[in-house]
Amino acid sequence: MSEATVPPRRISARIGGIAESATLAVDAKAKALKAAGRPVIGFGAGEPDFPTPPEIVAAAAEATKDPKNHRYTPAAGLPELREAIAAKTLRDSGYEVKASQVLVTNGGKQAVYQAFATLIDPGDEVLLPAPYWTTYPEAVALAGGVTVPVVTDETSGYLATVEQLEAARTPRTKALLFCSPSNPTGAVYPREQVEAIGRWAVEHGIWVITDEIYEHLTYDGVEAVSMPVAVPELADTCVVINGVAKTYAMTGWRVGWMISPADVTKAASNLQSHLSSNVANVSQRAALAAVSGSLDAAHEMRAAFDRRRQTIVKLLSEIPGVQVPTPQGAFYVYPSVKDLLGKEIRGVRPATSVELAALVLEHAEVAVVPGEAFGTPGYFRLSYALGDEDLATGITRMGALLAEAE
Repeated sequence: MSEATVPPRRISARIGGIAESATLAVDAKAKALKAAGRPVIGFGAGEPDFPTPPEIVAAAAEATKDPKNHRYTPAAGLPELREAIAAKTLRDSGYEVKASQVLVTNGGKQAVYQAFATLIDPGDEVLLPAPYWTTYPEAVALAGGVTVPVVTDETSGYLATVEQLEAARTPRTKALLFCSPSNPTGAVYPREQVEAIGRWAVEHGIWVITDEIYEHLTYDGVEAVSMPVAVPELADTCVVINGVAKTYAMTGWRVGWMISPADVTKAASNLQSHLSSNVANVSQRAALAAVSGSLDAAHEMRAAFDRRRQTIVKLLSEIPGVQVPTPQGAFYVYPSVKDLLGKEIRGVRPATSVELAALVLEHAEVAVVPGEAFGTPGYFRLSYALGDEDLATGITRMGALLAEAE
């Protein structure tokens, strides 16, 4: 075919290169199979199975009646919500910021995207401890950046060290994405390691984008330490990502935020003014009620997640060939299934965790997300943000299937 007859590209290379969210894809497939009548139990989606607390819903319902919420508002967010987020940040993590540093976004994903879009130029490198949340590398790529994975495993509790980060650093390193408590592993960095990484970043002039969306979901007395609190001198080169989704069971309300130095917040606000304008005002009013209220409902949900955490770790530990570290935060476990690869199960020898996950879905009717989606093949991510009965039934079914491996 001559150059003249080559059909024009229909989808841009930039967008065509984006991979579908693996976690949402698994969740959608599980729901489709369930709708078709199959008793599929899904461990894919990272969202609480609880309803949004009633006082937050009531605040939203009341907001619908006020005509001022039917109009455009400032792109960066309602002024009173930005003030409340600043106050909540001081209350919950000890980080003192001004309302002008807060940008309210359509969920945490938009905050992640805008942080990279605002800071990264083409060719800039971003250090990304792996396993990582599936959206991070896609957001880096959309900004023209280059993801540099820093691979961890169960032997270190999925925690990256300063030595690993330093080995991955080059003259093009612009930023580090830091997530604690972690999605997908549930790992929580201890204070001394947070401090060491923060000091290393300051020393080398590296920006830190720290995702704190799971800040209130920690167990066994473990504390989630905010890096700019542990290392105050980092504040001028740090972006904090957060939102109401996980703490208040508000995934569908789509309210997140980024907190950054004033010049970064202003630039990201300019971007958002063209990208999406303001977040839906009713959702912002609901978020205002959430961050201004008590954490009682969040603590009740955490107690349920803790109970499920202990159950899922116990059940997974009983499956031959599965190695499962106990997570200290979020609502995920990230077991290694490497010892099962290549073994025969129902006449098949899965060579990858993708193939093994497909086998589990087909024969055990359990949906899990394979480690390839998070940059580390040979693992499964399972969310335990589902009912106790479904959790026990699903892991038992999966365990019975995997026990056939030989």
